[in-house]
Amino acid sequence: MTTNAIKHAVLRPDQIQSHDRGGGARTTPLVLPSLGASTFINGITEFAPGTAIPFHSHNCEESVVLLSGHAFLDIAGEVHELKPLDTTFIPPNLPHRFRNMSDTEPMKILWIYASVNATRTLVDTGETRAVSAEHAK
Repeated sequence: MTTNAIKHAVLRPDQIQSHDRGGGARTTPLVLPSLGASTFINGITEFAPGTAIPFHSHNCEESVVLLSGHAFLDIAGEVHELKPLDTTFIPPNLPHRFRNMSDTEPMKILWIYASVNATRTLVDTGETRAVSAEHAK
């Protein structure tokens, strides 16, 4: 019996196509179901100076690591200032957003969702999309 399953991978973000998310955010998908992931997905999102993504929630747990720059996390009526390597845990269905604190420097996060079926629901519109579908070509 043969299988085409990938046993392991080394991903190089500088060699992976990134996707413009609009509003100054750009995402590079990393581990996705198309690679063989079955329990989590992750990727990197870069924020241009002054960029804030809209409030949204997910159907699963999320963790975000600030890789570079300085950020604000808006969540549960609180604002948390983040510095590089600060790591968040966000429960399912809790609206939140990340903002780049700087008007001159970019910011970069690593996001990890605890499900390959992670969704993003925008608070303002109620629109829900599968996170992995945002990166499908």
